[in-house]
Amino acid sequence: MTTVSIVGGSGYGGGEALRLLLDHPNVEVKQVTSRSHMGEFVYQVHPNLRKRTQLKFSDPLQLEPVDILFLAQPHGEAQHHINEYAKLAPKIVDLAADFRLHDATVYEKWYGEQHAAPEWLNKFVYGLPELHRAELAAANYVSGVGCNATASNLALLPLVKADLIDKDAPIIIEIKVGSSEGGAEGNSASHHPERASVIRTFSPFGHRHTAEVIQEMSVTNVSLTMTSVDLVRGVLATVHAKVKAGVMTKDLWKAYRSAANENPFIRIVKEQRGIYRVPEPKILAGSNYADLGFDLDESNGHIVSMCAIDNLMKGAAGSAIQCMNLMMGWDETLGLEFAGLHPI
Repeated sequence: MTTVSIVGGSGYGGGEALRLLLDHPNVEVKQVTSRSHMGEFVYQVHPNLRKRTQLKFSDPLQLEPVDILFLAQPHGEAQHHINEYAKLAPKIVDLAADFRLHDATVYEKWYGEQHAAPEWLNKFVYGLPELHRAELAAANYVSGVGCNATASNLALLPLVKADLIDKDAPIIIEIKVGSSEGGAEGNSASHHPERASVIRTFSPFGHRHTAEVIQEMSVTNVSLTMTSVDLVRGVLATVHAKVKAGVMTKDLWKAYRSAANENPFIRIVKEQRGIYRVPEPKILAGSNYADLGFDLDESNGHIVSMCAIDNLMKGAAGSAIQCMNLMMGWDETLGLEFAGLHPI
């Protein structure tokens, strides 16, 4: 069995990674660390894991060597300890934002501070298998993915890969997000009386995940608008863009089908009848799937491309486990086959 440990396992991302790793047939979880819950049973923080594990949260300073180390700490922490972590495990998967961007100057622009370990940035492969499958197979260090960036990048992927989109025209991405995106600690905006029943735009422009879309899709004329909605899990990215002259709906079908055929977790949702005619985050809760949909106004080239995901799965822990599978030469779907629930 491949041994794994999780650093920072008390948050939503760490808990989701632990749930997946406990059910993975090829791994053994050795330790899960937490400063704030040290000595407590894991299931006291993640009650869904009751009777699934008797692990207790360990002291981060007492980490033991393992084959793979998952880092699920708040953004900004891993970069200060990456040299120590690299001595404990030959392979590292980070769920946070510390190593997503390749350029330290770009990191400083979007995160407002200098990177503490810039020499490590180019050692990490961006952890979205749909974009970097071959590199991940040879990687020792894998970065996390922003959940909003994941939905945006996957919505754009068929268009960019098939060279159908006009990159000079504005690309406007409206993103609706659930409350779990705010993390387990919460703040005044996530307080239930303030968060329930809302449709609240909290970032019209300038969200940090924009940098990942620019980096991974090679687009510059792009903006993300973030809106909170009354969900716990889920991201829906709706991309408004312009296709190149002459592009028709049949060309889009070819591009989207190609993306779905090449990637086991991409599904096309474009139905003529029923309730779920377009991607819907609700039915993806707990699954690693990304549902893509599209429509084109052939009279003016305006395309709407949609991607729905579970932010804690495909937008975080699910992609991390998928990356681990590729790093180890296993089937990338291993331990990730859950289809989601309906109704929920």
